Amino acid sequence: MPLTRFQLIKSILFLVCLVPMVNLVWGFYADRLGANPFEALTRQSGEWTLRFLLLTLLMTPLREILQQAWPLRLRRMFGLFTFFYALFHLITYLWLDQFFDWQEIATDILKRPFITAGMLAFTLLVPLAFTSTRAMMRRLGRRWKSLHRSIYLIGVLAVLHYLWLVKADLREPLIYAGLMISLLGYRVWKNWRKRAPLRTQAGIN
Repeated sequence: MPLTRFQLIKSILFLVCLVPMVNLVWGFYADRLGANPFEALTRQSGEWTLRFLLLTLLMTPLREILQQAWPLRLRRMFGLFTFFYALFHLITYLWLDQFFDWQEIATDILKRPFITAGMLAFTLLVPLAFTSTRAMMRRLGRRWKSLHRSIYLIGVLAVLHYLWLVKADLREPLIYAGLMISLLGYRVWKNWRKRAPLRTQAGIN
């Protein structure tokens, strides 16, 4: 059966989403990641996690602004790529930074706020990845939406993780923070608009 136009575009986007990982792996193999390739792998995989997270969050307001359904049909894919890069980011930390020293990792989580925020964000991301299928949506019903709203908390934690990590040049983390605040602000505004008629009706009554 031939692919529809949307399926073809989605397939191309899927391959595009893999490009950063291919570049990272090839750069590491070819020794093109600078003087500290381990640190570069961890940092860049974290940055791509945040980018895909923001892209995932963008799909809902984009659907509402454009009055088109296709952004929601891409949201799950971008969300799973967020998890994919987050998992890679975590593995590079556990393996290349801590060498699976679980005692040192536990100490790191408790003593370093940016590690605490990052670990909490990943922990919250896991159930979203494993309940992203349509079968789980049907099984969980209304609870599915409640569970997946935690992506906004994950976004805040991810931005804090990046902000607290960077000690000198805060320009890039602040850009991500601004984008996250904009997306959160849009959601708050939409919820306020939905509830405004109810408040008006309650006031009349």
